[in-house]
Amino acid sequence: MKFQKLIPLLTIFLYVSCSNNSLRVTGLEGVNKSIKAQYAPDKRVAIFDIKFDSLDDKIIASGMTDSKEGYQKLLDSLKSLDVQFINNIRVLPDTVVGNKMFAVARNSVINIRSAPKHSAELGTQGLLGMSLKILDKEGDFYRIQTPDSYISWVDRGGIYRMNKGEFDTWNASKKVIFTKNFGYVYAKRNSNSTIVSDITLGGLLKYLSEDASFYEVKYPDNRTGFIKKSEGIVYKNWLQKLQPSKENIEIAAKKLEGFPYLWGGTSSKGIDCSGFTKMVYLMNGFIIPRDASQQINAGKTVDANLTFDGLEKGDLLFFGTKATTTKNQRVTHVGIWLGNNKMEFIHSAGNVHLSSMDSLQANYDEFNKNRYLGSKRYLGIKDKDIIDLKEKMKL
Repeated sequence: MKFQKLIPLLTIFLYVSCSNNSLRVTGLEGVNKSIKAQYAPDKRVAIFDIKFDSLDDKIIASGMTDSKEGYQKLLDSLKSLDVQFINNIRVLPDTVVGNKMFAVARNSVINIRSAPKHSAELGTQGLLGMSLKILDKEGDFYRIQTPDSYISWVDRGGIYRMNKGEFDTWNASKKVIFTKNFGYVYAKRNSNSTIVSDITLGGLLKYLSEDASFYEVKYPDNRTGFIKKSEGIVYKNWLQKLQPSKENIEIAAKKLEGFPYLWGGTSSKGIDCSGFTKMVYLMNGFIIPRDASQQINAGKTVDANLTFDGLEKGDLLFFGTKATTTKNQRVTHVGIWLGNNKMEFIHSAGNVHLSSMDSLQANYDEFNKNRYLGSKRYLGIKDKDIIDLKEKMKL
């Protein structure tokens, strides 16, 4: 039932039931659920955790959301229903965060967890220099949102908080991107000098100066150091030189071959299946959704008949549990098609390696062939969930 049709029915229901707050709460939850489905259908990228309770003949609304539009829609709906209530809803970010509502990753890799504690499941990772939005704070953890819109928690030691002016200055500054899998930032223009920190593939630092062998760089927390010029490049120059292509997708993917699988990993320190595809596309100039179940909703559908015909190098292959009459399709794995005569794809499972859909090949992957769900093409496709970094910088 559409939301517009739901309101009149709920109005009648609420007026008839005005003497019974428990029934009124049930009706309000229906309105709430409809708005949540519209503004926050995926809790990984949007927050709309609001509930209604009754106490002493009063209706109490509590919880939180990061959607100002959804919050206003809820208030308008309650007003139209003539519902009087106590408003305990937090619209994030709020005073708990203060004026420093932004942050930048200050370590080579930051671990972003599902809950505000170190023992919580690893949800994703961020790279040095990554720009973040801060939504909330609990203890020593901040709830942050990454450039792919993923929302989760990071400990305070992994980030450097900024106000909007500082954040805008950081984003507008000239930067250097690290292009090797692993390396170091040195205290002096000498690779035998003290190490300021490690740095990994895709890390970003502010450009200060350069000579024949080194870039002088600055961290978001104002530390300074030096990166070998053979291991990095000015970010804008890197973007200008990028030629996203099927071949370059394969090159970036094979650069990570043999790297270990890590649940929640999106860096060269450890990488899960969708973190792998995400990193490969990042190094080709695209920010794509975080999880496989999100990635399948972007791009152009190819190989609808599941025969592997018409696939091209760079296409994403998805695997999982097929839909039945009682259950929806469940996406649990993703890889990258290599488009060669061995029907190979590359994916992170145990480690990053090549598998084949050809039963005659030594690396035949019968398990994944039997749970193949379909493929999506990202290259050359305009999609709101595929962020082209060249377009973002208007190059």
